[in-house]
Amino acid sequence: QVQLVESGGGLVQAGGSLRLSCAASGSIFSIYAMGWYRQAPGKQRELVARISRAGGTNYIDSVKGRFTISRDNAKSTVFLQMNSLKPEDTAVYYCNTPDTLGDWGQGTQVTVSS
Repeated sequence: QVQLVESGGGLVQAGGSLRLSCAASGSIFSIYAMGWYRQAPGKQRELVARISRAGGTNYIDSVKGRFTISRDNAKSTVFLQMNSLKPEDTAVYYCNTPDTLGDWGQGTQVTVSS
């Protein structure tokens, strides 16, 4: 099983950018597909972006063209580059292994002001 620690969140104005990082430990990182999730207040957690072991990516429609997921298997880290941020992107962001969900980390708060 993989242990996960997210970082990189913060407060940013609409139109700004943030880069989230998720450091993984405890297993062989490269064998897992990885995903970034978010949970806004009063809403269910949703899968925002997914990257396969081979590097193929998928995004929900609302972030396509603005968010980019990537991974560095040598450093056991997955990233989420977020550009053109909108207030509706405000949420706690988490990473996990979407094919077999593991324990959730503490997440990282992203707040986008209008």
